[in-house]
Amino acid sequence: MLWDALSLQLGYNATLVTIGACFLGVAAGVTGTFLFLRKRALVSDAISHATLPGVGLAFMIMVYFGGDGRNLPGLLLGSAISAGLGLLCVSWLTRRTRLAEDAAIGSVLSVFFGFGIVLLTIIQTMSSGRAAGLESFLLGSTAGMLWNDAMVIAGGGAATLVLVLLLRRPMGLVAFDPEFAAASGVDVARIDLAIMGLAMAVTVVGLKIVGLILIVAMLIIPPVTARFWTDRTDRVALISGLCGGVAAWVGAAISAIAPALPTGPIIVLVSFAMFAVSLFLAPNRGVLAAVLRHGRFQRRVHLRQGLLALAQGQPIYESYTLRLLRRAGLALPDGVPTEAGKARAAKALRDEKRWELIRADQSFESAAALYDGLREIETVLTADQIDEIDLRMGGPKGVVA
Repeated sequence: MLWDALSLQLGYNATLVTIGACFLGVAAGVTGTFLFLRKRALVSDAISHATLPGVGLAFMIMVYFGGDGRNLPGLLLGSAISAGLGLLCVSWLTRRTRLAEDAAIGSVLSVFFGFGIVLLTIIQTMSSGRAAGLESFLLGSTAGMLWNDAMVIAGGGAATLVLVLLLRRPMGLVAFDPEFAAASGVDVARIDLAIMGLAMAVTVVGLKIVGLILIVAMLIIPPVTARFWTDRTDRVALISGLCGGVAAWVGAAISAIAPALPTGPIIVLVSFAMFAVSLFLAPNRGVLAAVLRHGRFQRRVHLRQGLLALAQGQPIYESYTLRLLRRAGLALPDGVPTEAGKARAAKALRDEKRWELIRADQSFESAAALYDGLREIETVLTADQIDEIDLRMGGPKGVVA
């Protein structure tokens, strides 16, 4: 059943929803990358909540003039105007007052959302609004989506994606280093406005599918997920768009086979599942990779300390250290070093003395800065430099009996 939904074989309406959601997911993922890198994640939350008054006012205006209050393009236009006003309010408060950006965002978010809830309450008392279903814009709803609705969503998502691709270089530069971007002649304020405008476009387009409360998740979770896998901006944007598209596709498919489940929350949950997998399994930044790195570091520390103890004839009380030495064939079960262990221990002790001389000599200052107690001295100094250090130390000494 799920495969039928994923392969677009569950009927016309399910196919429309899945394709529209996929376009939206890709656009949200790519656009959200620059919000995330610019550290403006909360701006998307303010934009999304600021759309609600526009939805309510657009409905009331269309009904007043005898139109269909549930006309999707009209509702999206109203939400876009309202979100734009909210964005301008945040920008004005940040630039013209002493409010920090997060305080300005919180103020605009709460006021606009509260005004929107009041409008929805008024609409429910109108004879034309009892069955309006505008509350679906809070969490999204795809039930009864028509061809025109799907085309508006898919077209809006595709257009946003094209604009992001055209502006990706200046947006990436501003996101990482706004001072350098300004010095390079980039209008940082205008690019910032473009980033937030694109986020507003994704928010408005995604209201029908995901809802204004959850659209922020589609803008932020995919780039956070992508960041676990790469450090390059273009790859983060690519992976983020892929994650957003896959999450939307799978979420819409699951919703299609379980009509009682809302599409928006399912898409967000699928996106979070991808985030959780990345959090634990990403090769460089994931939790598992960090645990493995820590384990390797611990083994190196214990082995090094064990060799130094063997070289100085000290007993080894740490069972883990002794176990590592035994596994490496450097010590017997009673802690007595093997021949290989004696050689390695003597080398470890001599390296420590070499490092002492290096750290005390100003001419080796750059090499001394690399000392961490574990680094092999041969990776820092040349053979001639090591010979020079050895001449100062005298002949090598073996393991203490």
